[in-house]
Amino acid sequence: MKFLLKRALIVLFCVSAAVAIGFSSLGLLLSVYADKPEQADVIVVLGGDKGLRVRKGAELYNAGYAPRVLLTGIDQRYYRPWRPNWRERRMINMGVPKRAILVDTASKTSWEEAVNTAKIMDKRGWKRAIVVSDPPHLLRLQLTWSKVFRGSSKEFLLIPTTPEWWNQFLWWKDPKSYQFVMSELKKNLFYIFGHYGWFPFLTI
Repeated sequence: MKFLLKRALIVLFCVSAAVAIGFSSLGLLLSVYADKPEQADVIVVLGGDKGLRVRKGAELYNAGYAPRVLLTGIDQRYYRPWRPNWRERRMINMGVPKRAILVDTASKTSWEEAVNTAKIMDKRGWKRAIVVSDPPHLLRLQLTWSKVFRGSSKEFLLIPTTPEWWNQFLWWKDPKSYQFVMSELKKNLFYIFGHYGWFPFLTI
């Protein structure tokens, strides 16, 4: 009886440890697809930004990684080409010339951002894009952009921002990081279901 109890405790401990390690590793799983910047044709700064992505995009531009920047996810209803929105203004203040900034007002989802960027790249003959977003967004971006670019000669590199709130191993300690990871887990599941046709109406 004591032997069985001891064995059960060991199994319980091992299972608990595995669950704890798996839970802690979710941050690593979501952010593992970070690339190192290389020379490209365009820097794509994705929407849903509060400033970190714009800053990273401007830093990459100023470092000479691409001659132009594409800002996506800007609401067409409120955008006026003659009046730069706050993201454009911030990039200009950080040294990116207005002539080097393009704006995508057609994309409302991550999927549309990839599809519309691919169309722009085809039209202009561009082959490589640097895609800027936050670390826990990278897994879904890898799935999305890989599917959109599949079968073409176009390439993309995923470059993360460096938020103070992000730690890929201790993400669960910060409320903002925790919320981001939980949201991305759900969106990745939706993506997988939609990818295999189980829920074709889902867009993310």
